[in-house]
Amino acid sequence: MRKLYRSVTDKQISGLCGGIARFFGTDPTIVRLIAVVVALCSLGTTIALYLVASLIVPKEPIGGFGYDEPFTHY
Repeated sequence: MRKLYRSVTDKQISGLCGGIARFFGTDPTIVRLIAVVVALCSLGTTIALYLVASLIVPKEPIGGFGYDEPFTHY
């Protein structure tokens, strides 16, 4: 089962678009362009939702401690 995380490595502001792109398996640039276009057309609603989602969605775990990855000890 895949989980949505904010990306730690592929981020511009908070990593949310990078995490969404990784979740859906697409290019982060496409997700960012869609987010900008929707933000311009929605009169600020998308910006508010982006800020709320950035607070709710957790950062991706680092070092094999994620839910989908088993812990490996070296």
